[in-house]
Parts: sequence; structure tokens; C-alpha cells
Amino acid sequence: MQTLSNIFWLGTKELRSFFRDFVLLGLVIYTFSFAIYVQGHSNAQELNNGSVAYVDEDNSELSRRMIAVFLPPYFKTPVPIGGGDVDHLMNTAAYTFVIVIPPNFERDVLAGRSPELQVNVDATAMVTAGLGYGYIQQILTTEINNFVSRNEGKFQSRSQNIAKAPATLSVRVAFNPNVTTAWFTSVMGIVNNVTMLAIILAGAAIIREREHGTMDHLLVMPVSPFEIAMSKIWANGLVITVAVFLSLEIVVRGALKIPIVGSVPLFIGGAAIYLFFATAIGIFLATIARSMPQLGLLYILVAMPMNILSGSNTPLESMPPILSSIMMFSPSTHFVSFAQAILFRGAGLSVVWPDFLFVAFVGGLFLFFALLRFRAIAVQAG
Repeated sequence: MQTLSNIFWLGTKELRSFFRDFVLLGLVIYTFSFAIYVQGHSNAQELNNGSVAYVDEDNSELSRRMIAVFLPPYFKTPVPIGGGDVDHLMNTAAYTFVIVIPPNFERDVLAGRSPELQVNVDATAMVTAGLGYGYIQQILTTEINNFVSRNEGKFQSRSQNIAKAPATLSVRVAFNPNVTTAWFTSVMGIVNNVTMLAIILAGAAIIREREHGTMDHLLVMPVSPFEIAMSKIWANGLVITVAVFLSLEIVVRGALKIPIVGSVPLFIGGAAIYLFFATAIGIFLATIARSMPQLGLLYILVAMPMNILSGSNTPLESMPPILSSIMMFSPSTHFVSFAQAILFRGAGLSVVWPDFLFVAFVGGLFLFFALLRFRAIAVQAG
């Protein structure tokens, strides 16, 4: 009971220190609010308001239908231009896409001659160009096929020269029907920020004690290194856990209107287990670093690869086999795995408990290493 009491009161001291540090407090608020909202909107991989111009040299019913199908929010209203203005407008980046419809296009299509349709793309806007070209190709192909089908009886040659698809592909998208990037990036932003803040807050707590000279006081007091470490783990973990919950409810569900399929309490429980690991590694790094700049350098060496290679940005299957095998020993990979399973696919504890257990085990190892470093510091202080 004395150990629990010491851990509790040392943790409350840590909480008071945190709430008096307005820089760290502001960092936590910003990281789990505005930063998540901006990441959800600014990192979108969908086409939005693509600028389109067209040269209609056919002026037929088909050409007018083809232009009319470019609608917001994917495209802006298409603008008619002259054939001689295409190069100049593309060079000045006035439009990302310019569609040129040749003369007699409708007649040649209905006759089965397979006429060429030109689409000019400004690929300096790489993401918009890559996505937009695929959209345009699909939109125009669908509109041409629909137009030809409506006029099938008028032109018998059409059925002789245009081959029909041998099969119809039916695609069903699970868990994210419109493949909206914000649904993924916002939640993964929270996951990545958990690692960042847990290491920084726990490490900063130790560095602050050393810079203020209170670490020597703690080490000579009748408290053990275990009690000191656990007090900082539960205090900083509590702050981040509350921030994660509020971010999911206010920013993700409220502001971004993103549905959460699975159990939020189960995810919060898993996040708390991961915070045990992340704060433990933050304490371990702080026992090595002598100052906050050194802690920042160690964070770059340790946490940045964990976040980048965890599967939150690129699936493990897309990585080289050796690298993906190594990352399976990283708790951040398991954190991303059970976060996606719970929040996106509605998985239960029966599915994610192996990830919970692995993260807790590795967290215990790093806590053990941190305590060994604490004892070494205590011997030096003695």
C-alpha cells in the first residue's frame, strides 16, 4: 500500500508540473485537435475541383453529353477554349486537364471506327493529374458506351465493330465505401501522435527533474526507482489517454463527421497499454539523454522510424520482406494493427488480444531497462 501511495502522490506532482508547463499543455491540445483536423482535410487523396477546359470541334449531341458529365466536387465547370489556345493555357497552368474532341467524333463512334479522343494533362500537379486522368477515362468511356447503347438500333454496324466486355466487374468496397482519405489519415494521425507525445512527455518529465535538480532529491528520498518511473507513466499516460478520447469524439466524430465502427472503450484500453510501452521507452531515452535537445535527437532516431514503418502510412505488405519482418517486433506496428481492426472493422477483444499482450510485454522490457538506468544514476548520485 505504501508503494501505491507513493506512486499516486508522485503522479499527482507530475500532473501539477504538466499543467503549469503551458508549452507542453498547448502542444497536447494542438496535436490532438487542430493538427488532426488539418491532416484529415489537407492530406486528401481524392480529386477535388479539378480544372477542365475543352475544345469541341464536333459540336454534336455526344460531345455535349461528354462535357456535361464533369460535375462538382470532383471537377470545376468545364470551360470552352479554342484549339490554338491549348498549348498556351497548359504552359501557364491555367487548366490541369484539356479535352480535345475531334470533328465527326459522334459519327465515327456510331460507325464503329474507334476515333481518338485527346486528353491533355498537366502532370506537375502529380496527385491531381494521376487521379483525374483515371476519373476522366472512366467518365468518358461510360458516357460513350451509354450513348452508343441508346442508339444501337439506328446503326447496325455498331454491334458488328464494337466488342462487348466478356464479363461485368462488380466491386464492393468494405469499411470505407467512398474510399475517403480523411477516414484513414485522421485516425492514423491520432495513432502516430500518441507515440510522439508519450515519448516526449515522459522524457521531458525526467529531463525537467534533472535540469531543476529535483532528480537527486527523489533518488535520496525513501522512494524506489520503480515508484518514480510508474508515477510518470500513469500521469503522462492519463493525460494522453484523455486527449485521445476527446480527439476521437470531438474532432473525428464531431468536426470531421467520420464514423467509428468499433468500440471506442476497447481502443482506449489498447491505447493505454501502448502508452505503457511508449512512456517506458521515453523514460529510458531520458535516462540516456542529458538535455532536451539530446532527447529530441534520440526521438528522431527511435520514434520516427517506428511511426513511418508501422503500417500507418504504407502497408507492411508493400515493404521489403526483411523490413516488414523486423517491424513485426515493433509495438507500434501492433498498435496500428489493432487500432485499424477495432476502429475500422469493429474487431473485438478476441481478435486483438495477442497485440495487446505483445505490446504489454515489450513495454515491461523497456521499463526494466529504464529501472536499470535509474539505479545506475542513483549510484552515481550516491
